[in-house]
Amino acid sequence: MDVCLVIKQRLEELGLVQRDLAAAAEVTESYISQLLTRKKAPPAPDRTDIYDKMGRFLKLPSAQLSQLADLQRKEELKRKLEDPPTPLFKEVRELILRKCQPDSEKQIRAIFEKQPFGELERLATQKLLDVVKRVAKEELENENWLHLVARLSSRSYEEMRVTVLEFLDTDVFMDPLIESWDIDLATFGVEVVLNRRLAPGDPRKFEFVEREPDQPFEEEPGLKEFLRDPSLSGDATEEEIEFLKKLRFKGKRPTPLYYYRELQDLRDPLHFRALMTQTLRKKILGQSQPEGSVAPMHKYLEAPGVEKQLQLDGRKRAIQRWAGNKGSRGKEQKAKS
Repeated sequence: MDVCLVIKQRLEELGLVQRDLAAAAEVTESYISQLLTRKKAPPAPDRTDIYDKMGRFLKLPSAQLSQLADLQRKEELKRKLEDPPTPLFKEVRELILRKCQPDSEKQIRAIFEKQPFGELERLATQKLLDVVKRVAKEELENENWLHLVARLSSRSYEEMRVTVLEFLDTDVFMDPLIESWDIDLATFGVEVVLNRRLAPGDPRKFEFVEREPDQPFEEEPGLKEFLRDPSLSGDATEEEIEFLKKLRFKGKRPTPLYYYRELQDLRDPLHFRALMTQTLRKKILGQSQPEGSVAPMHKYLEAPGVEKQLQLDGRKRAIQRWAGNKGSRGKEQKAKS
């Protein structure tokens, strides 16, 4: 029994039609029709969300449709194993070349034409598809993102969902997401620039680097002593210990006291800035403040908790006393002269 037959039978039992199923799965009725008439292969369960949506709508046991689809795909794959691989679609190759950086496009095109679907073409195609698939899979449940892509592609929301689902199960959805790409033919480092409207962030880079085998690490004697002494390391967390273990030294042997002080420095809020509060902190610090004072909100953001707040207050007072003593000493020296 295949997944299409199960869906058809369940629709008939519940007195429903394909239009109802398409609305529940948030895809077009045409897609459901092609799926149930086997004009389209059932998508891979790990690349789609329609089986969960259809299963809930049809009141079927959890994961039944995805399990049937997985078995059906495996059977079809067994029948195709002996078939030769199909060549890359000409349209996809032209799209990849069109998205290539102009400085590299001519050289890349010559290599593609000399070695059709050779190592370089397979590498570039696979990396571009990996990047786009990752973005599409992350944004599949984001309706705003899908509506934006649909507008850029002159399609309806339902048509775009079908396109994304088909792309996640195949390799034909690249144009709207890829802005450009480039490859260093000396190192085979690949850089992919995405459309910032659809996938904001830095370019994705893939590099192939020769690395030396990892050398066996021998734990520092000072670290061992530090960990054995509860008075020094008794309250250290696993994350903090892992950080201390990664410290490396050349020609020096740190003592247990060094690790204790390193641990305290790691915990000191004055040594670090919270990334999520940087913008707010800049606004607060930019406001007018009395000389030598600290904005209350700044102190709260940097040192939450009474104990840390007291540390900050104590240090501020110490600095003020030091500045006052220095000023009084300067006055005394002037008076003597």
